[in-house]
Amino acid sequence: MKLLVQNEAELLDYLYEHLDMPRKRIKQYLTHGSIYVNNNRTSQYNYRLLPGMKIHIDTEGKNKKTLPFEIVFEDDHIIVVNKPSGLLTIATAKEKERTLYHIVREYLVSKDRNARVFIVHRLDKDTSGIVVLAKDEKTKNQLQENWNEYVSLREYVAIVHGHLKKKEDRVVQMLSETKTNLVYVSKKDDAKEAITNYKVTKENDEYSMVSVHIETGRKNQIRVAFQTLGNPIVGDKKYGEKKDSATRLYLHANRLKMYYPVIKKDILFEVSNPSEFKKIMG
Repeated sequence: MKLLVQNEAELLDYLYEHLDMPRKRIKQYLTHGSIYVNNNRTSQYNYRLLPGMKIHIDTEGKNKKTLPFEIVFEDDHIIVVNKPSGLLTIATAKEKERTLYHIVREYLVSKDRNARVFIVHRLDKDTSGIVVLAKDEKTKNQLQENWNEYVSLREYVAIVHGHLKKKEDRVVQMLSETKTNLVYVSKKDDAKEAITNYKVTKENDEYSMVSVHIETGRKNQIRVAFQTLGNPIVGDKKYGEKKDSATRLYLHANRLKMYYPVIKKDILFEVSNPSEFKKIMG
């Protein structure tokens, strides 16, 4: 099934308006990775459509038990995936089903009805990149309880507005969180230290691409660090420019190195940058 986009809209709303199909079924197609925009598969409900874009819905493949995103690594104890932007890692009060956890669990159960899956760590909903999930409780507990000791590298790539005054720096901040889940630099006694290192790798007239590695795993710490520097991340509706028209947050977890107790060795997981990053930087 193919559609040519006639007006600007969000993907789910546009399909519901132009197809004789229940919203629930459209969501299922998105969850199973059966919808493509300009030949790029997307699972984002709010993917921003523009006139002239082409939508293809693979109605034949909707029941195939495959993941709508890349499997970076999989064995009997863990599965490592490349989470897309716009997808929650695990359920919240507002979102019960359509999460990374739910999609991966469904995939594993389709191959083994007794399969189990456990979240080891999380990424923000709008951040894409590497997420590790465990297939058994023992591995989950080992990884979670020793996460800060086991993980020796957490690297991201981000695209920020403008040009940074320092091309390389180590940003140390104390962070607190409001009741509305907004993280901010704070002098409160219970504020937590966040350490963010960055290095500019590419620039154009409008943006800078930076390689980021964090020494702490505080909520939203990378986003707050660049907001404080005056160079918010492109597409950051929470901490960035309100008029930013980007269709996603340009923050991607591209490298993770951790000690894997099953094989008693360090293992490095890597994923490439999303195509949108390459397009915006030219």
